[in-house]
Amino acid sequence: MDVHASHQRIKRSAGAPASNQMEILYWLLFVVFIAALLVVSGLLLRGYFTTGSPSGALKDALAGSIFGPRPPKRLEVVDQANVDGRRKLLLIRRDGIEHLVMTGGPVDVVIETGIQPDISSRSDAVEAPVAVYQRAPRPLSEAVVKS
Repeated sequence: MDVHASHQRIKRSAGAPASNQMEILYWLLFVVFIAALLVVSGLLLRGYFTTGSPSGALKDALAGSIFGPRPPKRLEVVDQANVDGRRKLLLIRRDGIEHLVMTGGPVDVVIETGIQPDISSRSDAVEAPVAVYQRAPRPLSEAVVKS
């Protein structure tokens, strides 16, 4: 009987690691499934917030426009100035037309609309700083020291 009991113990101990491996595999698959659900729901939420409709979110997610180019910016704050502690003057550009708005008071006020931007004062390109010392380029034959 001792031989039979020891044989049963060996069988049980041999089967235990396989069940542990299967349990680890099940948990790993569960974690991968949950991660996939989070990614899909994130894409759908991003599409919903972008388009504003559930059908637009589904179209956006299925169309593969996840990493597509963004549309050009139509709105930007060109300049701002504080009038006092509460109020601010904002120069806003939309589609190439500037608007002057005062915010922060009891009522926000549009002061002027349809301002054409001054192209001469606007400088998108930054000029390179001028070098303090400049020398004339010399040919390679003069640069090599002959010994």
